[in-house]
Amino acid sequence: MAGFAEMDVDTIWKNGEYLDWEEATTHVLTHGLHYGTGVFEGVRAYDTDEGTAVFRWDEHLDRFYQSAKPYDMDIEYGREELTEAALETVRRNGLESAYIRPIAYYGYNSLGVSPRDCPTDVAIAAWPWGAYLGEEALENGIEVMVSSWRKHASSQIPTNAKTTGLYVNSLLAGEEARRNGYAEAVVLNKEGNVAEGPGENLFLVRDDTIYTPGLSESILDGITRDTVITLARERGYEVNDTASISRGELNTADELFFTGSAAEVTPIRKVDNVEIGNGSRGPVTEELQSAFFELVERRTDDHDDWFTYL
Repeated sequence: MAGFAEMDVDTIWKNGEYLDWEEATTHVLTHGLHYGTGVFEGVRAYDTDEGTAVFRWDEHLDRFYQSAKPYDMDIEYGREELTEAALETVRRNGLESAYIRPIAYYGYNSLGVSPRDCPTDVAIAAWPWGAYLGEEALENGIEVMVSSWRKHASSQIPTNAKTTGLYVNSLLAGEEARRNGYAEAVVLNKEGNVAEGPGENLFLVRDDTIYTPGLSESILDGITRDTVITLARERGYEVNDTASISRGELNTADELFFTGSAAEVTPIRKVDNVEIGNGSRGPVTEELQSAFFELVERRTDDHDDWFTYL
């Protein structure tokens, strides 16, 4: 990902105001910086013949508010205000396609662990962002390793909340993989079953049936995950979305792929240097990937209610 200085992005919305990029700052003693007490979303907007289309904004906004609940975080801005702020931030930055990042976090006031006296700051940024794992990865797939780091359990920290501090776990797993020459990691849960990638949900294909770990496996309830499940079922595939997948099943899968707002639909060609299927993007993955991009680029009228247009 290019540095922000190279992106010619000028405006960020913060606490009800549109600020110049350089002015959208926060204090070094902000509670969220010290304790990871923030929640966020990552949302794609696509350039289509009908204009810029934000994909499943309402569902992302639902999760944004829901993520704040376990932390007693009061996001004082309503849906209409945050929606307009996101759309206007994209407009003001002159973006036809964008990655949109809403974030809410406990701000500056005190530095006890309790954030009781801290305000909740809310910001929305938008910038251009291409394929998260690279354009080549979408066609040829990526090589991954099973990380030595485990995913925390929902009994320890809520896994259904998209919390800033929890992504330290993702960073550890992802950087371990990259140090060892892999593009990304697969993270197991505390029971040793497959959970997800550092920032992606995982799907397994075997005998034309599609499996993905269930919510009880300590995964984030991904919106792209739900999209792909819907698209697969519409195409007649049997989908087991409550699966428990062992580590060994990764190596014997016909196909594997990641999904996520950033990763979109990315095939996996090797796990721990073991070739998956024929070592390239499989036919089911390719069909679902094509269906996904046909949908988000609005080359079909299907699911138009999933899009918010500028």
